[in-house]
Amino acid sequence: MTAIDVQLIHETAAKHGVPGSVAEELLARSRPCVYLVQYEEMPASLRERARPAARTGGLPALPERADWPDGREPLILSVDCAALPHEVLDIELPADGHLLFFSDIEYPPDSSAVLHVPAGTATREHPGTYEFDGESMQVRGYESRTLYPLVGLTLDEDWRDAPATQAFAMGEGHDDVLDRFEEDILEAASGGTRPGVCVQIGGFSNSWDMAPDTDGLVLFAQMAGQAIDYEVFTLNLIVGTREDIAARRYDRLQYEQQC
Repeated sequence: MTAIDVQLIHETAAKHGVPGSVAEELLARSRPCVYLVQYEEMPASLRERARPAARTGGLPALPERADWPDGREPLILSVDCAALPHEVLDIELPADGHLLFFSDIEYPPDSSAVLHVPAGTATREHPGTYEFDGESMQVRGYESRTLYPLVGLTLDEDWRDAPATQAFAMGEGHDDVLDRFEEDILEAASGGTRPGVCVQIGGFSNSWDMAPDTDGLVLFAQMAGQAIDYEVFTLNLIVGTREDIAARRYDRLQYEQQC
């Protein structure tokens, strides 16, 4: 299944006795995404073709003479843009090069940054130390883990408030029917399984509090703290306008941490 397979969604709706109008409302309130997961979390049927697309932590490969971003937040994620399945996303990311994410996942960050390093740029691994008032300071580092891309589907958290869906839900037992319908669709979109704690690129946020992807802002990336460090229980969200994301104006992105 591709992220949004219209025919299969309608077939799944019919299997569960869900009206076609409800399936259309789900479609209208869905967005594709790419999950970045560890190899063991890939569906068995997709593992043979899986290729790495990102890694957590480690030290950044920065252009020569480039320095660590001003806030000195740690590197939490490096994404190989060429390895992403761009054809499924509805936000525009660079076709190649690497996206580097710097932020503090343990406390609300004082500053954060996303940098794009174009393909072919001469880079060097930047040391995890810097000078401050004549002293050598250490930047926090996280374990490096390889991540693989898994196409998925996300739903607007208010999708059941749509008129036909709300009317159908009023029937006896129909809330349970909608639960099973939704679960089947989301599992099928990800190859038969839904990832748990992970990194997500694009799609709707799965926020713990008020969703930040509203009022013209869309989700750029969502990172569970445990996807970076097993001991960190935060949700880190990055949003921006479609225009700024497409133009790579990453300095205009907004960061939110939820606990």
